[in-house]
Amino acid sequence: MRSRFPRRALRGAMAVASAVALGAGLVACGAGSGSSKEGGSQGKDTVTVAFRTPNWILPISAPGFTQGENAIFGQALYRSLYQYKLDGSAQYNIDPQRSMAEAPVVSDGGRTLTITLKDNTWSDGKPVTTRDIQFWYDLVSANKDKWASYRAGGLPDNIAQWSVKDDKTFSITTTKVFNTAWFVDNQLNKITPMPQHAWDKDSATATVSDLASTPAGAKKVFDFLTAAAKDPKTYDSNELWKVTSGPWKLTKYVPSGEVTLAAQPNYSGVDKPKLAKVVLRPFTGDDAEFNVLRAGDIDYGYVPAANLSQEGYLKSKGYTVSPWYGWSVTYLQLNFNNPKTGVLFKQPYLRQSLQMLIDQPTISKVVWSGTAAPTCGPVPVKPGTNGTDAAGCVYSFDPAKAKELLESHGWKVTPDGQTTCQTPGTGPNQCGDGIAAGTALNLTVTSQTGFAATTKTFAEIKSQMSKLGIQLTIKEVPDSVAVTPACKPADATCSWDMSFFGSQGSWYYPAFASGERLFATGAPVNLGSYSNPEADKLIEATQFSGDESTLKAYNDFLAKDLPVLWMPNPVFQVSAYRSGLQGVEPQDPMNFMYFQDWSWK
Repeated sequence: MRSRFPRRALRGAMAVASAVALGAGLVACGAGSGSSKEGGSQGKDTVTVAFRTPNWILPISAPGFTQGENAIFGQALYRSLYQYKLDGSAQYNIDPQRSMAEAPVVSDGGRTLTITLKDNTWSDGKPVTTRDIQFWYDLVSANKDKWASYRAGGLPDNIAQWSVKDDKTFSITTTKVFNTAWFVDNQLNKITPMPQHAWDKDSATATVSDLASTPAGAKKVFDFLTAAAKDPKTYDSNELWKVTSGPWKLTKYVPSGEVTLAAQPNYSGVDKPKLAKVVLRPFTGDDAEFNVLRAGDIDYGYVPAANLSQEGYLKSKGYTVSPWYGWSVTYLQLNFNNPKTGVLFKQPYLRQSLQMLIDQPTISKVVWSGTAAPTCGPVPVKPGTNGTDAAGCVYSFDPAKAKELLESHGWKVTPDGQTTCQTPGTGPNQCGDGIAAGTALNLTVTSQTGFAATTKTFAEIKSQMSKLGIQLTIKEVPDSVAVTPACKPADATCSWDMSFFGSQGSWYYPAFASGERLFATGAPVNLGSYSNPEADKLIEATQFSGDESTLKAYNDFLAKDLPVLWMPNPVFQVSAYRSGLQGVEPQDPMNFMYFQDWSWK
């Protein structure tokens, strides 16, 4: 919702999601140093990027820190075992150039995957070995309850045997025979080698040892590293973060402010940086970012939907304008556990009525200026096509049918007034279980600040709902993910009704677009606590069968059952970058940014 709130978010993930914008930061950026036609705004060896300030550095994801900017920042410093691409050119979607290991060799009827590391070194010259993989595995295994990427039954629960053969080779034997594509794309994508020789200790003054090799020791090491990661003011001074494997090193970090990355001279990957420095600059919102972009004081930014009419002006000033399509879906989360409104959301007819009041085609065209397209289900369409035809949605925009559904289930619909339950009960013409007589359809949506198109989207939805007497209150906050957590009805935090974090897509998938992290019962980013046994069965089937029909069956069921309300899916952003900046395209549909590919003409 990588949201990448999750935008891969989680890498997928890496994830909630990513519903968080790169460009909409928490504070205003510092002043630029002036534009340069020959190079960047800060010189020919530097590029300045509109980018929300990352706030997590440890390459083990943590709840509340899964935003997309953290995933991009993390990959710049600490490479994952595997990188992926969706162009269909490689086995299991593995990027053979960027990945730190060869593709897995599958044996034992599909249960065992043997992985061989390539030759890579840490920034201090030490080799990257299986000991660094084992270190990561020991930490997540002993602290899985604190790992944002953990889901019961997933990694590491689905590992029957983890075996290190030598410094370069290790094997994984799974508890069951999984769909290899799913396991490689959605499980192995979580593995990130970590420098055991520098981090395996429980305090800044302790000597590095094999402390993490025992569960008790792994908890101490994890607590130490997590505490350091939660102290961003020391990111650029703490010796821990100076040992990296990625193409960049961190030279300057201002909490909620500017971040500077410098090329890592000892980087051992083949995709070596072509620039000397990347400056990441946050902004308070769309308007602030666009004003600086127009002035020519950043090299790479984005064009808000409300400003797309100025594309010609930007081009005249030497910018290339290009939409960034994402491997994503966008939705409005419903809180099934809210003690007051959860009983409403549990009624399928009511979810259907609400969905039919969202005019996705018009919102996509008018509000998003054609840079969004309807979402019809949980499986995204091919990157670059930006959505699917609204005619393919199970519930298209139909206010008349929505009104009919409400009335046929015991509601007195009062247009532009207040619709209430008139016939309580569980019969075919009654409001439903737990809905008392006189219950009003009053709902609140918690949404993101800083996005003009999002504000206009909910103004349109509010207008349509009011025509049927459904009163919608819109509450905008800086981080809608943080204030709408998964909860139990008795929790004080369970007061939210609906949550939106999809201004740049709610969820960016890993290479295999299954939904075990989103819509399975108890899934880590199932914020609304949706639960349906049939959905669980279909989600599980995608993990075990290589038959593509399983993804279709899962998609078709959830498109109809509505675990969430489907919303227009915008491009991640409409990027604008100086025409002299090379290597930006193609923009990764899973929302990583590979600054090492960039260079000036």
